[in-house]
Amino acid sequence: MKNAESLIRDIVKLADVEINGSESWDIKVHNQQFYRRVLSDGVLGLGESYMDGWWNCDDLDEFIFKVLSADLEHKISPLKFLFPVLKSKVLNLQSKARASRDVRSHYNLGNVLFKNMLDKRMTYSCAYWKDSDNLDAAQEAKLDLVCKKIGLKPGMTLLDIGCGWGSLVKFASERYEVKTVGITLSEEQVSLGKELCKGLPVEIRLQDYREINEKFDHIVSIGMFEHVGVKNYKTFMKIVNRNLNDDGLFLLHTIGFNTPKNRTDPWTDKYIFPSGTLPSIGQIAKAAEGIFVMEDWHNFGVDYSKTLIAWFNNFNNNWEKIISKHYDERFYRMWKYFLLTSSGAFRARRNQLWQIVFSKKGVPGGYRAIR
Repeated sequence: MKNAESLIRDIVKLADVEINGSESWDIKVHNQQFYRRVLSDGVLGLGESYMDGWWNCDDLDEFIFKVLSADLEHKISPLKFLFPVLKSKVLNLQSKARASRDVRSHYNLGNVLFKNMLDKRMTYSCAYWKDSDNLDAAQEAKLDLVCKKIGLKPGMTLLDIGCGWGSLVKFASERYEVKTVGITLSEEQVSLGKELCKGLPVEIRLQDYREINEKFDHIVSIGMFEHVGVKNYKTFMKIVNRNLNDDGLFLLHTIGFNTPKNRTDPWTDKYIFPSGTLPSIGQIAKAAEGIFVMEDWHNFGVDYSKTLIAWFNNFNNNWEKIISKHYDERFYRMWKYFLLTSSGAFRARRNQLWQIVFSKKGVPGGYRAIR
C-alpha cells in the first residue's frame, strides 16, 4: 500500500501539479506531516496546513484553479465531515441568533482591514469589469448596473438587504436621487456606513431582514443571500415580496454553486463564513416559485476572479497599514489563502456570480435586460 506522500503526489499529478516542482502552481512542502494531514482532514487540512506554513505556492490562484478543474477535492473526502453536512440538514444554522453571531465574526474583523483592501466606496461584492480596467471603476459600474436593472428614478425608495458599509445606498442616493435604507447585522458596518453617508437621504440600520415591515419601490440584496441558508430561502423571498410595491423589482446578487449544497466547505465554514451556504439555481428557483416572476438571470462569475485578485493586491500592498495586535502572520496567510483560492474557484467555473431580477406579477410588455 502506498504511503501518504506517494498518494498525494499521484493525486495532484492528475491536475498537472507536482510536489516541489518548478512551475509557479506547484506546491513546496516544508513539513512532512502535510501529506497525512491532507489525507485525514481533506480541504480543512489543506487550508490549515497552509496557514501553519507547512507548504507554499507561488501562484495559489492557479493551483486551486487546476485542483478544482480536475475535481481533486472529491478524491479526498474524509467521513469525519459527514456529520456537519447531516447537521445542516436538520438544524437551522442561520436562525436570527446564529446569523447575528456569524455575521459579526467576519464583518466586524475591523474597518482598517476592509478600508485597505476594497475600492474607495468599500464595496464588498463582485465588481463588473466589462468596460473597466481598475477596481474603483469596475465597482462603480456594478453599482450603476444594479440601479439601471431595477429602473431607479428620482424620488423612489430603495431597500438594500445586507448593505455592507453603504456603498450602493450612497451611490443610488447621489446619482439617482432616491431615498434609501440599508440593513446589516454588523455594528462596524453601521458605524462607518453612517459616517460615509452623512448628509444624504440614507438610513443604515442594525437589523435582521426578518424584522423589515414597510413598503419600498425597489429592493436589492447584494452578497448577502449566501448567509441566508437553505431552510430560510422561501422565508426570505416571502419577506421581500411583502415589503415590495406591486410594480417594484427585486434584484438578487449572489454567489452560486453548480449543484445543491447545505453547507460550505469545512475550511471556509471554520475560518471565513461560519454557516455560509452557496445556493444553486434550483434552490433559488424553488424558493421564488409562486412568489415572484423571474425576469432576468445574468452570470458574470469570471469577474469575481478578477475582483478577488484586485482585493488581494490591495491587501498585500497595504499589509503594513493593516497589521496590528489583531492581525498576525497566520491571519495574513489565512486571508491570502481565502482571497486567492476563491479567485481560482471562480476561474474554474466552480463558483458563479448571479444577478437575478424578479417582479411580483410580471413586467407589463416584458423586461428589457441590461448588460
